[in-house]
Amino acid sequence: MSEKFVRHKQPWTLDENAKLHTLAGKGMGLKAIAKALTRSEESTQAQAKVLKVKIAKLR
Repeated sequence: MSEKFVRHKQPWTLDENAKLHTLAGKGMGLKAIAKALTRSEESTQAQAKVLKVKIAKLR
C-alpha cells in the first residue's frame, strides 16, 4: 500500500462533502469512496463521522 496522497491535510470542500453523501447513499464501501475522492481511507472515515454519514461495510 504505497499510494501517496498529494493532498495532505487539505480542507474538505462543499463539493467533496456532497459527493461523500452521494456515494455513501449508494452503498459504496470506504475504499471505493476514498479512491473516488482521492482522499485517504482514514480521512474519508473521519469526515463521514463529522458529517454523520454511514458508510456501508462490505462483506
